[in-house]
Formats: sequence, structure tokens, C-alpha cells
Amino acid sequence: MGGKDESSSGSGGYDVTSSGTNSQGNHYCSRDYGESASNSNSYHYSNTDGSYYYSNPNGSTYYDSGSGYANYTNSAGGGWTSYGDQKSSK
Repeated sequence: MGGKDESSSGSGGYDVTSSGTNSQGNHYCSRDYGESASNSNSYHYSNTDGSYYYSNPNGSTYYDSGSGYANYTNSAGGGWTSYGDQKSSK
């Protein structure tokens, strides 16, 4: 699954290096953003339970449980965690 695509995040182009759906219906996609990205081999997955995770080209990560919990970590290790309407910084 090669081919150059355009990123919807405005970070420039990327190559999809692998993607698919497992037997439980969970989706995975790995992207190569090139050497200029902090995390050139980024990926995301989304699960049938509504949860999803992103490892972003800028080095940050984001997880959402699909049931009210979310966690964001920037490339320096800071970020936030939230549950419902409660949000706390790291």
C-alpha cells in the first residue's frame, strides 16, 4: 500500500506504509512522514469499542477511550488527561 497521499492535518505529505483491519474489526494505519518529522513513522488505530490512539509526526500522542477518558502527551512529555468534564495537566 504505497503511494503518496496528502495529509489532512496540514503537515505535508506521507506514505502509507501499512494498514488493515484485524478479525475483530480494529483498524490500523502506519504512515511515514519522512526524515523532517520528529516521529517519521507515525501510526493510528481505531477499535470497534470506540477507542482510538494516534502517534503523531510531531512526536505527540493522543488516546481516547471512546467512553469519556482522553490523554494527550506532547513531544516534551507534557500534556493533559481528561475524564468527562475534568481535565488536568501533566
